[in-house]
Amino acid sequence: MKVSVLAADLSDNATGRADLLARLLSARYDVEVVGPRFGADVWMPAREGAIPQRSVRAGRYPGFARHIPALLARARRRRPLVLDIDDWEIGFFSRSGPWGRIGRALNVANPNGLPWTWLAEKLVSRADAITVASRFLERRFGGTLLPHARDTEAWDPGRYDRAATRRRLGVDGEKVVMFLGTPRGHKGVDDLVEAVGSLGPGVILALVGVDAARSGAQRWSAPAYVRVTGEIPFDDVPRYLIGADVVVVPQRDTMDTVGQVPAKLFDAMALARPIVSTSVSMIPEILEGCGVVVEPGNVSALAGAIKRLLDNPVDAADLGRRARERCESRYSFRVARATLFPLIEKLTNQGP
Repeated sequence: MKVSVLAADLSDNATGRADLLARLLSARYDVEVVGPRFGADVWMPAREGAIPQRSVRAGRYPGFARHIPALLARARRRRPLVLDIDDWEIGFFSRSGPWGRIGRALNVANPNGLPWTWLAEKLVSRADAITVASRFLERRFGGTLLPHARDTEAWDPGRYDRAATRRRLGVDGEKVVMFLGTPRGHKGVDDLVEAVGSLGPGVILALVGVDAARSGAQRWSAPAYVRVTGEIPFDDVPRYLIGADVVVVPQRDTMDTVGQVPAKLFDAMALARPIVSTSVSMIPEILEGCGVVVEPGNVSALAGAIKRLLDNPVDAADLGRRARERCESRYSFRVARATLFPLIEKLTNQGP
């Protein structure tokens, strides 16, 4: 059976969730990822991955309208539709205040803008089934909770060369604090740069996955204790994470993050890395007993938590082992497929 995973924009990091779903499904079905591409190319981390990405170069309305017939093929031949929601998209627009929201509401030319996003949210109930990535989204939209997951068999930390990674990062005897992913304001990178800067010499902050063209890249890379690496293929993530002494996911508490669960948490858990994060969304539930959680936006608390783990490597390693055990038991491909496959089978067995 063929399964098509339709993504909203294959040129941005939203492709990550589509790629994950396709990898989960590919164990049983013929799968491809399809969708519009508003940037020049497919999002780099997924571009050369195991799952085919079939994109159509797209732009704003009215030109975008010519792609709609292909996207509405389901209307011509009935196919089961599973709607996956991994972010509260309206929340992204709400951060800008009343006047900003008014301006965004008038931007009808952008297919991924507020008017069309609002309309899409109103049509959620028309899907045959819904999967969601967080408790907040489950409360708002219903459906089946399907958190991010990782292939814990492939991402076995024993398979990766920590010393080689540290050489690649230009690290000698320093301790490495790492942030891996697409850095944006609501992800707390500014808080992390400040926190690591307060720890003094001998500690390096490795920011991996930074697009040099994005706002903030030059500012983050300015301090001497920061090492910046550009975007990397998703399948190379373990080769970088294995070099971290501590992985930090410093989410801020904003309208962007209320429904969001950072996928990088599960990367670090699978690789048995000690994790420091913040009490936002589902993060405390995910890291219960296997990670350190501090108040969002509290730079001194963030710095203190990082320092305690760096100063106590035995305790940090134990925390990392527990994180991997939790990932294997709750957030592995095996567990995710046990939720997803029965859902797909139920829909396909119902027939047209």
